[in-house]
Amino acid sequence: MHTPSPRLLACLLPLLLLPATAPATPLAEALQSCAGITDADARLACYDRLADLSVADDGDAAPLPSRTLALPGGAEARDPDPSRRPASRIDAVWGFAPDSSRYVIASHRPSYLLPARYTDRPNEQPFSPLMELADADRVELDSVEARFQFSFKTRLWATDDRRWGLWGAYTQQSQWQVYNDRDGASRPFRETNYMPELILSYRPDLSLGGFHWRLLNVGYNHQSNGRAEPLSRSWDRLFAEVGVERGDLVINARIWHRIQESDSRDDNPDITDYLGYGDLTAFWQQGGHSYTLMLRGRPSTGKGAVQATWMSPPILGPLRAYTQVFSGYGESMIDYNWRQNTLGFGLALSDLY
Repeated sequence: MHTPSPRLLACLLPLLLLPATAPATPLAEALQSCAGITDADARLACYDRLADLSVADDGDAAPLPSRTLALPGGAEARDPDPSRRPASRIDAVWGFAPDSSRYVIASHRPSYLLPARYTDRPNEQPFSPLMELADADRVELDSVEARFQFSFKTRLWATDDRRWGLWGAYTQQSQWQVYNDRDGASRPFRETNYMPELILSYRPDLSLGGFHWRLLNVGYNHQSNGRAEPLSRSWDRLFAEVGVERGDLVINARIWHRIQESDSRDDNPDITDYLGYGDLTAFWQQGGHSYTLMLRGRPSTGKGAVQATWMSPPILGPLRAYTQVFSGYGESMIDYNWRQNTLGFGLALSDLY
């Protein structure tokens, strides 16, 4: 059992002295939100953070500043430092707080626009092992194009304590040859990928070695580019994902099993040779800047990919500067068996956490 800190007692004392009929204050609402957190360490961290916000260094009660801090479940407390992290990023993103909305629409994967994305090796003649190279006409591509992605999820069902939830998600990513107007090409979209998902989420609430295991997802997703042969690409997967966090670090590990298609319908039977059977993503945020590193591959074939990203603090409303670096196979479905190195710059609306 944790002993309340002196600063926490100083934070609570003014509330105890309020008349019984006094209206609820933002601090009281925030304390109630903290009380609903099931994990003892996260709950204590939530209380201590409120003590930092409401008690000055000399121990006297300080007025709540004008900025706000989002707490689990949507409660807000005033925060002089917008870079402070929530008690649990996983809880916030997956709505595990008991008082969170049962039905919600939220961001899923990062949503961004890269007006300039450079590749050192444009894929001018995509190929499938089932097709001859001559079956796909060669197209002269610019090495710089635009890329954008939007992604969201909505909770369809949840238990009363929010530890279980069923989500539907959708992600769409496009590569646009916006600077290519040669030979009447009319700046075509080179590739668009569509990925709907159905996800069952659970909060394990276990701790080991300073890491807190707060996410277990199992689900199904379909990914395709919606094109005709010989450029059609698609696959269906069952997957499981775990998420652990420690301070400002979140690590997600995911494994998947491809659902096999009939030989006559499979556009890319060797896709797992390049994309493997899982990926590992690390997310870290400090001072409002966030960084991610994704690794995936199949050691037996020696093929895979690495992607690193950086996001700045908000620079224009909710928009943040965004940089993305990729090396390897599978940056898009049409490029699943094409190796390249890319670098993109732009703006992002939402992050992974």
